[in-house]
Amino acid sequence: MITVEQIQPYLSHCLDGTSVEGFQSFYKGKVRDNYLTKDGKRILVTTDRQSAFDQVLGMIPLKGQALNQLSAWWFERTRDIVNNHLLDVPDPNMMVCRNVEPFRIEMVIRGYLSGSTSTSAWKAYENGERTYCGHTLPEGMKKNEAFPQPLITPTTKSDEHDEKISAEEIVRLGLATAEEWEQLEKITFALFARGQELAKKGGLILVDTKYEFGKDEQGNIILIDEIHTSDSSRFWKADIYESRLAAGQEPENFDKEFLRLWYTERCDPYSGEPLPEMPDEFRIEVALRYIETYERITGQSYVLPEGEVKERVEEVLKRYL
Repeated sequence: MITVEQIQPYLSHCLDGTSVEGFQSFYKGKVRDNYLTKDGKRILVTTDRQSAFDQVLGMIPLKGQALNQLSAWWFERTRDIVNNHLLDVPDPNMMVCRNVEPFRIEMVIRGYLSGSTSTSAWKAYENGERTYCGHTLPEGMKKNEAFPQPLITPTTKSDEHDEKISAEEIVRLGLATAEEWEQLEKITFALFARGQELAKKGGLILVDTKYEFGKDEQGNIILIDEIHTSDSSRFWKADIYESRLAAGQEPENFDKEFLRLWYTERCDPYSGEPLPEMPDEFRIEVALRYIETYERITGQSYVLPEGEVKERVEEVLKRYL
């Protein structure tokens, strides 16, 4: 297991971003740097930038590598369900991918009534909503309780703030055809079942997640972006879930929810006011959770990087010019 002492030196050596000129195009997302090569491949560099509440909050050491390698692990273990965009992993922080046309929706699937953000199922339920993204929710549910069966609750895809949307609206607005929606729904349920099955082997509950899809030149649906990472998913420690639920306590989180709760206990993240800076000890604790999630799920040891990560990544990027 990686220790606090091992992470400490990396606090001042986070991968905040990359800058290599000469590519067809460059786009800086909240977490990933996105390059398009002249021969039409998309390169995703997963940085240590930490996003939540629709903004970048700072840097979490070693996080980018944990996310990138975990997503690559899942891509390989779900190809039998749906093909994906991953072509190669030439660096621990990098993926070379097929460039496909994305659907402008995110397929969010929830197994439990949970969450702390404004779009979460729990916030809607707490505010009295019983119809959520086209689903009728039963009365009398408790926070963090399992739904009778997982619910698909799609959102629009936005660089700023995603909005809830129903399946009917998706088809009506032309974001997907009725046939494509049926395929997306079927794939989403299958991916989530696989995710819950493999997460359970690592002692974790896959609570909810989101998938992004695109279409290749032949019109085939392709899984893109990331899959079952601590940024795109919520994980709970399985062996203490029942006891904590019975006691009215929050489950032990192995995902970004740990960070969200830290902020919501200290401020209103949606007030428009500047958010507090993360102290170093908290940044390390978040990093440890990202790393432990990777190790629990994959059964592999996280390998600490040597040297300057930014220099290494940019040298690899230059090979694709």
